[in-house]
Formats: sequence, structure tokens, C-alpha cells
Amino acid sequence: MTGSPDHIARTKRYMPWLVAVALFMEGLDSTIVNTAVPTMAASLKVEPLSLKAVLTSYTLCLAVFIPISGWMADRFGTRRVFRWAVILFTLGSLFCGLALNIPMLVAARVLQGIGGAMMTPIGRLALVRTFPRSEMLVAMNYVVIPALIGPLLGPVTGGLIVHWLPWRMIFFVNLPMGLLGLWLIRQYMPDYRGTERTPLDFLGFVLLGGSIGLLSYVLEIFGEHRLPASPVLAWLAVALGLFAAYVWHERRTERPVIRLSLFRTRTFSVGVLGGIITRLGVGGTPFLLPLLYQVGMGYPAWQAGLLTMPQAVAAILMKVMSKSLLARFGHRQILIANTVCFGATLMVFTLVGPGTPVWFILCLSFVQGLFSALQFTSMNTLLYADIPDRDASMANSIALTAQMMSWSFGIAVASLMTGFFLGGLPQSDRAGFVGALHHSLLAMGTLTILSSLMFWRLRADDGNNVSNRRTPPTSPEAAEAA
Repeated sequence: MTGSPDHIARTKRYMPWLVAVALFMEGLDSTIVNTAVPTMAASLKVEPLSLKAVLTSYTLCLAVFIPISGWMADRFGTRRVFRWAVILFTLGSLFCGLALNIPMLVAARVLQGIGGAMMTPIGRLALVRTFPRSEMLVAMNYVVIPALIGPLLGPVTGGLIVHWLPWRMIFFVNLPMGLLGLWLIRQYMPDYRGTERTPLDFLGFVLLGGSIGLLSYVLEIFGEHRLPASPVLAWLAVALGLFAAYVWHERRTERPVIRLSLFRTRTFSVGVLGGIITRLGVGGTPFLLPLLYQVGMGYPAWQAGLLTMPQAVAAILMKVMSKSLLARFGHRQILIANTVCFGATLMVFTLVGPGTPVWFILCLSFVQGLFSALQFTSMNTLLYADIPDRDASMANSIALTAQMMSWSFGIAVASLMTGFFLGGLPQSDRAGFVGALHHSLLAMGTLTILSSLMFWRLRADDGNNVSNRRTPPTSPEAAEAA
């Protein structure tokens, strides 16, 4: 980063907060709909599980458009692209609040997703290029705490809003934050650009985006009894074919939209692939738990939202502790043990049902918040441990594409499993619905525990350069040299 010492110091002081505002706004919007789903479903006269498209369309657009965010930042500069991302996201929020039916709401969520696809990766990219690796964990914590609080407070905010106000207000809360973000961008956002003006890999973008979109569509319609299996399998074959075509295209293109060769870096590949499987397991919980509390247990939306509050408190506490934990135990030990504990916590939610004491739910929510915060902090910081600065933009795009894709697929898979376990029972059957949710949570917890096997590939010293961990000497000679 160039400029006077005062300018550099001021940018490093305030720029993380600018990124945090954008990520908080995006994270809040990714979950604020969850608690409002039953109210929105009643207003729009559809079944609650049918609204999964409103959630998945947003995260899906993040996954589709994030791959070109690095190219746009290099071509047009981080400041300009970040500004337009906030504008699109804010306009999408406005149109969501004005939507009259599900197709209009999904279209507005798509616009939000396009804006969010630029906000998150470019914000992270600016951090990676501004701070050295030794300061990365501290900088990430400044950003991740508000970004993590956003999705954790989303259910509470959504529940309170739909209890006291029309559900459309859940989208209007982004408008003042969007205006604040635009002011902060003008003051503190650095303008990083690429050294070369490279063309966009348009064919690769179409192949990869089409594959992700079709695969999400297959998960969306799979299990619909009115649809025969043959067209669903045909769409699945097309989606896999498009991805295979992208792999073939990527090997023959000098500057692909996503460079798969970065997966040769062990810490990066383990962080991305392990994160995908983990998020497939836990990604559906923000969608299922509000349904369990409201439809299954009869809580009003605002009370269901308050049951998630301990997660936010636990996340803040763990963010303070995560640096010392990673420095003490290292990424490998933390990720193996914490992933198992995270999955086991999801299984314990199968004990939650009508008559469960509130104190038990609050304690379980607090424990889930601890494991969640430590899991995502560990995985996100591991990704950049061995990635050189010249590949930071590409690595950032790949990592965030995988994260958003797995979150979207996690919601779709959770909804699909719940519908499968529900069988032919109506969603208004409280006992049957609670049983289906319990079976889904059990399956998701099992998948999360299995994802810990990915982290056994790590070495004891992987990630030490971002956690500032010192591996003990293994021999007297090494100890003397140290």
C-alpha cells in the first residue's frame, strides 16, 4: 500500500470497520429472513418450506458472481467496484421490501446477491493486500466479529420486526447502513488495481456459473412429487457436464475465471474442501431451527429469535479467545476436535421439542455459538496461510465461491431432507414436522462430524504463520538451535 505514513495508518485503522459494515449488512440479510419465514409464508399463502428459494437465490448469486469479483477489482479498482456493490445491494433491499409475490421477491434477492458477491470478496481482498500475514488474524477479528454478529442477530431482528411491524421492514433496515457504507467508502477505501489489464474469461464464467446455478436448481426441485425423476436427473447431468467442461476449459486457458491449480497448496485445498463439507452440514441450521421453534414448538417469531441470542454472545467471546487458542494448539488440532464437537451439538438439538425448558435451549445455543465462531475463524484464516500476494485475489474468489455455494446447498439439502422425512404428512402436523426436523438435524450433525476427516490432512505446523504459533522443538539439537 502506498501513501504517506499518516494515510497508511488511517487506512489500516478505519478500513476494517468499513469492510465490517458491509459484511454485517450482508450477513444480517442472509439470515434475517429465517425467523420471518412462517409469517411471510402465511402472508404469501404458501408452505414454509416453499420459501427456501428466497434464501437460496441470494446465496446462490453470491456463489455465481463471486468468481469475477477479483477480475473486476483488478480491472476497475477496489474502491469503484465496492461502491457499486453497496449500491446494488441497497437497491435490492429496497425492491425486496416492495415485492408483491415470491417471483418478485426472488428477483430482488438476486439483485442483492449480485451486490453482495462483490462486497465480501473485495472487502477481504482489501484486507489481505493492506495487512501483512502476521497482522491478518487481528484484522480478520475486527471484521469477522460484526460479520458474524450480523447472521446471528438476523433471526432476532427478523422476529422482532415481524412481531411489531410488517415483514417487509426486514429489508428496509439495510437502507441506512447502505448510505453509511457509501460515506465510509469515499473516506477510507483504498483503491487497489491489477498491474495488467486482462480480458474476462467469459466462457469460463458461463460454464462455471451455469453449473452452479443448475445444480442449485436440481436441489431446489428434487423431491417435488409432481415432477418425474427423468427431467431432474437430466438437469443434474447437464450441471455436471458443464462443470466438467469448465475443468477442461480451465486447463487450456491462460487466465481462467477460477484457477484450480491453487488447490495444489495443501492448506488452501483442505480449508476449501473441508469448509464445503462442514457448511453442507451446518448450513441448514439457520433455516431449520426457527421452523422448529415456531412451527414445531409454537413460539412467536420474536421469542424464537431471542432463543438464538446466546449464539451472538458466544461468538464474540470466542473471537476474543480464538487467537490464543490457535496460537496454543494450532489449526490442525483445533479443526479436528472442534468440527466433531460442532456436529455433536447439532445432534443434541434433536432433544429440543415441545416442553423443552428454555434454559436448555439457551445453553445449547450458547455452546453452538462457541463452536461455530471457532470453526469459521480457523477455516478462514487457514486459507491464506501459504498463498502468495499475487494469488490473493484468485484465492479469495475461489474460497468465497465455495463458501456461498455450500451455504446455499446446505439450506437446500436441509429442506430436502426435512421434506423426505416428513413423508406425506402436511407441514401443519406439529408432531410429524418436529420429528422430520429432528431426523434432518441428526443427518446434518453426522455429515459435519465426517467433515473432520478432511482436516487430518493438515500438518502440525500448518497455519502457524497466521496464528503466530511456535511449534516446540522435536530434538535437543533443534532446541539448542532455537
